[in-house]
Amino acid sequence: MNLRDKVFILMTASSACAYAQSEDVLKTVELNPITVIGTGTYHKADNTPVAVKVISAKDLKDAQVTNLSDALTRLTTNITTHTNGMGSFVNFNGVSDDYLLILENGKRMSGDDRWNRISMSNIKRIEILSGAASALYGSEAIAGVINIITDESKNKVEATNFTKFSSHGRLDEDINVDVNSGKLSSFTSYNHKEADNWLVNHYQEFKEGDKQVLKLTGRPMSVGFNSENISQKFEYKFNDKFSVYVRGNYYDYVTERPQGATYFTQKATTNKETGEKTYDYSEKIAYTYDLHHKSYTYGAGARWEPNKDTHIYLDVYSDNFVSKYNYWQTADKEEYDVTRKRTHYTNETLKGIFRLNSWNKLSAGLEFVQEALNSESDNIEFETTNTYNAYAQDEMQLVGGLEAVLGMRYTYNDLFGSQFTPNAGLFYHMGGFRLRASYAGGYRTPTLSQLFATDQAKTNSRFTIPNSALKPEKNDFWNANAEYSNNWMSVSVSGYINSIRNMINYRTLTQSEIDKDAYLSSLYADGWTTIRQRDNIDKAKLKGISANVKFILPGGFSLNGGYSYTDSKAKTVTLDAKTQQYVTTETPVDKSVMNVANVGVTWNHNWGDYYLNVNLNGHIQGKRYSSTYGYAPRYQQWDLNTRHTFVMQHFTLEPSVGIENLFNQRDNSFWNSNFSTINPGRSLYVSVALKFKG
Repeated sequence: MNLRDKVFILMTASSACAYAQSEDVLKTVELNPITVIGTGTYHKADNTPVAVKVISAKDLKDAQVTNLSDALTRLTTNITTHTNGMGSFVNFNGVSDDYLLILENGKRMSGDDRWNRISMSNIKRIEILSGAASALYGSEAIAGVINIITDESKNKVEATNFTKFSSHGRLDEDINVDVNSGKLSSFTSYNHKEADNWLVNHYQEFKEGDKQVLKLTGRPMSVGFNSENISQKFEYKFNDKFSVYVRGNYYDYVTERPQGATYFTQKATTNKETGEKTYDYSEKIAYTYDLHHKSYTYGAGARWEPNKDTHIYLDVYSDNFVSKYNYWQTADKEEYDVTRKRTHYTNETLKGIFRLNSWNKLSAGLEFVQEALNSESDNIEFETTNTYNAYAQDEMQLVGGLEAVLGMRYTYNDLFGSQFTPNAGLFYHMGGFRLRASYAGGYRTPTLSQLFATDQAKTNSRFTIPNSALKPEKNDFWNANAEYSNNWMSVSVSGYINSIRNMINYRTLTQSEIDKDAYLSSLYADGWTTIRQRDNIDKAKLKGISANVKFILPGGFSLNGGYSYTDSKAKTVTLDAKTQQYVTTETPVDKSVMNVANVGVTWNHNWGDYYLNVNLNGHIQGKRYSSTYGYAPRYQQWDLNTRHTFVMQHFTLEPSVGIENLFNQRDNSFWNSNFSTINPGRSLYVSVALKFKG
């Protein structure tokens, strides 16, 4: 290896985005990254007592992904996405992302746009923990936890710019500037995204008996938008033992719906004498408003390490989100805004990690959380809830290669009282073999919206009343994992059972309940034919198995693949309108997918100062179940990416060219179908990244 190769490696190894000094080092970087999410303490991935999937910065660059949901869908098999008329949603281990906790550098993200507030060009790694983790992380960690670790350079100056263009006006722009001057460091990140509206099928379908009628629709499958996201962090290191930081983030997102778009509604009229039906169609304006989301996050913290066996962390931060309906000006109405949702999330955490002796490490902490919600559209003036937490987790080396983890969290919430959530795990390793088994209890407190929202749907005469008597949802998660790895390969198999109870769903009130309550009776008299409230009426059981392989082969090739199988059963309570009796039905969990597979092939080679990376990535997905629409069809998407790296003295230039959706797989179902994918079809993209290090 020549001198220029070594210089290039030293420039890029910190972000795992290029290549290592030797074949052995490359294998280590690829197969055994650092992770912290499983236990809250640092471990190599193959030595963490809890199984964790890690996506590296190099993986993200190879796949050329520009948003978090695409990255997780293409590079894991536990996560799928789906889209309908209400927007795009994520499913994790068979359940919705309501049961998934997302962290950025260990800090909880809240608000509707938490998936979009991450700059992908500034990620060092993504850690994915499958399973309940409430003992460490509290509410929402029922299906799993995702922790995004951002990259903070140690160079005096490091600046990067990344720009990507694709079809349908899709643009992604990232700028990152890191400066280290003595004891003071500054980390700045800016991201801009935009896209146009697009439709794959321009028609909506109606039935006139056995006859099919098609009408043009202007409602897009994917809504155009503009977003801006900027983050700033300052850190001051007094010495090796003590440092402090302050940070902030501002995010702004506005949809750009087509203002002139129309759609049709159908009305059937039956002739009383002949019984013959006639159909009338009315053309209506599709949209009257854009959605406008804003969030700002600010916080501060300190790290104190008085000795090598004691680490103390203090973090205080607030995540604030507001979503508004921006109504357009029309012939009879002026432009105005309505606050759809305003949330405030405040977190104060004091955490300590103590190595008590050579075989025992204790993590313990105190945490205070305050949440607040205001919503004009849901008739919520101002509601708050406070949560007080204390937790401890012990990592113990028992005998030989056997380790154990025991943890417990105590939670007191001023609306729901006390909760205890335990976790326990065993980890055995010998040579390249790893065996893990664990149990964890989880819980999810009802959201303030679920507790207090009043919803009125005039189109179907449905009225939803609040229910302040909701209970937390709880689950038991059992997991087993077997893994083998060496310096050129990694193979793992995991299985889990997840039992969730007290799940919250809408319950339609019986006529008897309505008649006994004066308020409900008045609603019924006003024409609301369906009156409902949220209640703890459902439960689910999910069983799954997943397998992952990764090989680093001669000649610069690497191969990886994964497969997940999920068997889900949900018991749902519904009201029979005729008998006025509640009926329990069993179906797959809503939006769950039974079979998912991913395949990736990468080739790296260099000629002096020029490096070439070629990546072929495939995502193969089975039918997705919907409780409303039935099954969405199977689909697969293959992407071909090429990245070209040119190394100069202080600069690295990386242009990329590729084809997304190589085989032009599209779901051209009619509007309001259960789409398997909203991808617009085969698209050529170009991108360029420029990095400066000084």
